[in-house]
Amino acid sequence: MTSRPRTVLAMQPQLPGQLFDPAERDRLERVTDLVPDLVLTDYGTPPARAALAEAEVLLTCWGAPTVDAKALADAPRLRAIVHAAGTIKSLVGPECWERGIVVSSGADANAVPVAEYALSMILLTGKRVFDAAHDYHRAGARPAKPSDGQTGNYRRTVGLVSASRVGRRVADLLRPFDLDVLIADPFLDAAGAEALGATLVGLDELCTRAEILSLHAPAIPATRHLIGPAQLRAMPDGGTLINTARGSILDHDALLAELKTGRLSAVLDVTEPEPLPADSPFYDLPNVLVTPHVAGAQGIEIRRLGSWALDEIERYAAGQPLRHEILAAELDITA
Repeated sequence: MTSRPRTVLAMQPQLPGQLFDPAERDRLERVTDLVPDLVLTDYGTPPARAALAEAEVLLTCWGAPTVDAKALADAPRLRAIVHAAGTIKSLVGPECWERGIVVSSGADANAVPVAEYALSMILLTGKRVFDAAHDYHRAGARPAKPSDGQTGNYRRTVGLVSASRVGRRVADLLRPFDLDVLIADPFLDAAGAEALGATLVGLDELCTRAEILSLHAPAIPATRHLIGPAQLRAMPDGGTLINTARGSILDHDALLAELKTGRLSAVLDVTEPEPLPADSPFYDLPNVLVTPHVAGAQGIEIRRLGSWALDEIERYAAGQPLRHEILAAELDITA
């Protein structure tokens, strides 16, 4: 390991300018021995192979090719992969761990805006803002204030599916509000839930009690259609489902059947498929808000990922353990 590790960027060509403002770009060049004016999108080209031959750190983001056995054969000095984004499952092959390369992910940094989005949607749906806006537009005049006693966020029950990185952040963000927070996660105990300001319950009970159900589970085989017909039928009348995790967690056919009755509402930032077809009925239902996968880092939020990545590389250069190392054994239960 060197004090300024030889570092190569691999990502979409426009991303370095979004990850690093001028000050952070200066920091990048102070912290690393950066291969200048090179951003890899293909590891097989002659310039890429020449850069990989010298690389000690690979700094990646969206659009980076997979680091597989072929790429590793051209990178004999590679010791660390720092991914300035979330999941690394399609980015890093098992050969990396087999060779002892340290892999770090910015999933914690990317969890911040996702949790902020979820918080905002929880509060807005509790206040029935989307319903009110729809009624206002349709009536052409201010609608009467609801008198059903179902509007507002005082003592409303919010259910979180999974104490994942995002789920934990959402629980923390909900602390200042007068909400009753439940959480379901097979890897969490009651004390862990209490530390998050929540009450641990099983998934079936969570769906029965939660007036707002927010999904934060990883997309793994065990969670495919985790929320299906039985869970959706169990939700209270007037309930809202929010999905900022992955579309595969949710049975969309079952959800659509419930939404068409008007019994439930939904906020979907992720779907299956993604994007939805142009003629999808989800777009036309007044009780559904579909957003184009915008909960994660966008615009200036991407700089958080750049700053996080530089923190990790500084730790590596100083011989310190990376804060956000991903172990091969974790892949089966993480996004």
